[in-house]
Amino acid sequence: MTHTNNKKLRVAVLFGGRSGEHEVSLVSASSVIQNLDPEKYEVLPIGITKHGKWISGAGAMRLLKSGTEVKKSTALLRPEPTSELVNTGGQAKESLTVDVVFPVLHGPYGEDGTVQGFLELTGIPYVGCGHLASAVCMDKVMQKKVLAAEGILQTPYVWFWSSEWGKDSGRITEEIEKKLQYPIFVKPSNLGSSVGISKAHDRGELLQAIREAIHYDRKVIVEQGVSDPREIECAVIGNQEPRCSALGEIIPSNEFYDYDAKYVDDKSESRIPADMPKETKKSITNTAIAAYKALDCEGMARVDFLLSSDGMPYLNELNTIPGFTSISMYPKLWEASGMKYPQLLEELIGLALQRNKERKKLSVSYTPKKNWYANN
Repeated sequence: MTHTNNKKLRVAVLFGGRSGEHEVSLVSASSVIQNLDPEKYEVLPIGITKHGKWISGAGAMRLLKSGTEVKKSTALLRPEPTSELVNTGGQAKESLTVDVVFPVLHGPYGEDGTVQGFLELTGIPYVGCGHLASAVCMDKVMQKKVLAAEGILQTPYVWFWSSEWGKDSGRITEEIEKKLQYPIFVKPSNLGSSVGISKAHDRGELLQAIREAIHYDRKVIVEQGVSDPREIECAVIGNQEPRCSALGEIIPSNEFYDYDAKYVDDKSESRIPADMPKETKKSITNTAIAAYKALDCEGMARVDFLLSSDGMPYLNELNTIPGFTSISMYPKLWEASGMKYPQLLEELIGLALQRNKERKKLSVSYTPKKNWYANN
């Protein structure tokens, strides 16, 4: 068995995944790997293909970016508290101890609590929110319901299952047009990076947008648009005592901050810090922290707001594994707040280790007064 160097932590960086955000994950993970201090960390890249194969080693990123079909996994994490990763790529099976896992997996099967729940079984510390917060935040409908219970201001919405749409699209369309006013936004409930999101100005665009969203998810959410909104983002970090970064504003190159505006055309702008009254900044910061705590977030999250023309901040969503590309807002917001990218990664890893240490103190067994169960 190969152990980590006494001076370095072995960090397994997970990327790729079975998601429409696969490509974004590759770019985010590349940035994370490049900015992990080589004096402190030994990086073990683990790529997950679109078909769910786990590939470890230095060539994993190149392999996934090439789109080459992989028939056999070369890495395996055991669902037991061993902290071991079995590398099956060579002739002999080699077990490597992993000190911490850094998931850079956007979207379903990575950001939705699936991987987080699996990592709980392994007992290995991992960066970011736990499985509950990850699952709730990934599902836009469930997230809205929790935040509504906390009295946090959000835009009105309608949601439905794709099966309901197939049976009674007319009724759902009438409900949407009764409760909401155009323009409106149509989104897959469980996806990020603006994949599958459309802005509809009339019924024809609404029907097309719903067909697009159903392509990515079984659950669809339709949200009221905000008149002439400013898109404000803040970065939150921490476990039980989170803190918020400076606020930033996105000036999208397209009509809204869609996938192309975020990653492709390189024309969107960001303004950090965002220019707004102190009272508005304070309100947004306090709301971001309140939402983070209400959703049981730990580690990190990016919190997005829509600021209306009359100064009302509507919470749009929390993203538990925000983009980590060179142009992503989460690291840029912290850099503007005085924490450089490598420092940010170090703090996130520290938070993961701290949470794991606290959990290890908890009892996992209970001794009853009598051995009643042995013969039952």
